[in-house]
Amino acid sequence: MQTVDVLVVGAGLAGLHTSRLLAQRELNVMVVDSRRSLSTGIRTTGIFVRRTLDDFDLPDHLLGPGVRDVLLYPPSRRAPIRLTSDRDEYRVADMPAIYEHALRAAESAGARVLLGVRYVDVSMGFVRFAGAEPVMARFIVGADGARSRVARDLGLDVNRRLLVGAEIVHPIASGTTTPAFHCVLDPRVAPGYLGWVIDDGQHAHVGVAGYPDAMRTGIRPLLDAFAADAPGRGAPAGPVERRGGPIPVGGVLRRLACPAGLLVGDAAGAVSPLTAGGLDPCLRMSELAAAVTAGYLRTGDQRVLRRYDGGALRTRFRGRLLLRRVFAGIRSPAAVEAAVTLLRSRPGRALASRILFGDGSFPDVNLRLDRFSER
Repeated sequence: MQTVDVLVVGAGLAGLHTSRLLAQRELNVMVVDSRRSLSTGIRTTGIFVRRTLDDFDLPDHLLGPGVRDVLLYPPSRRAPIRLTSDRDEYRVADMPAIYEHALRAAESAGARVLLGVRYVDVSMGFVRFAGAEPVMARFIVGADGARSRVARDLGLDVNRRLLVGAEIVHPIASGTTTPAFHCVLDPRVAPGYLGWVIDDGQHAHVGVAGYPDAMRTGIRPLLDAFAADAPGRGAPAGPVERRGGPIPVGGVLRRLACPAGLLVGDAAGAVSPLTAGGLDPCLRMSELAAAVTAGYLRTGDQRVLRRYDGGALRTRFRGRLLLRRVFAGIRSPAAVEAAVTLLRSRPGRALASRILFGDGSFPDVNLRLDRFSER
């Protein structure tokens, strides 16, 4: 039976980024994912915010044009609020290509990536799979999504506050749309969140998300109804792809690590509670996770694991968690219309701009762990 230093379960952006960083630290890393192709089962629109684009080396040719305008629509969809930044705030990525790029980077660093292999369970370092022989792992990283099986097996915290999202993605004719992020606040189609339209210059992304208990007809009929006349949507110029999945919005989980492993990405609740953006947090927390993992495996000192403390991070989310609860409780179209009216005021526009264009969607992560990883 083969033994690995670290087994990473899940080959999404968090899992692949973590595995690359660990392999670069000369650890024996294996990554498994139940998907046979990373172009299937995508659960993100692929919107990267300016802060991520500034801080991480993402392949420019896989990113769409910069988006500076956000239009906020009330349920009536009349007279949207236009907010304009003087900088490119968003770019939409070709996510299948981004995953492939991340996979190649992880493999180039020395990680072994096995697709079509489903994680079953782990006990005392003995990991079982469906589709491959078991392995012994010194440490396991759960990057297996919002409903993480690894989290349950390791006795770590699990996500309990979840939105469900779905979108359609289709090609559009080049030059037929102006880069903009259209956001529709309507609890009838997206209770507790919003409907959106954005494109990467080649593909339109049209989606909705909300609390599943308030979606009486299910999310697919709501998405189809929204997409029928969604503002800013370009006409389909090719086949339509459907994406969807759960989105954790309860904030970073408190108990993220134990001597047997830790959690990253959606499994860790590393998603902005208010905006539900997860790509920036997954990259930032993956860097901390890799430093902690390497330091712990090289020293055997469990105190290193305390640096990966979800409780400490949660204290920096209090305002966003409060706004999330307020947002979740607004289920009346009339109340949303009134809220949008408030956003038209100067203080309201300043607040909306701060949320949509500010640098505080996810707090910085302390990476001062060199003394552990260098031992």
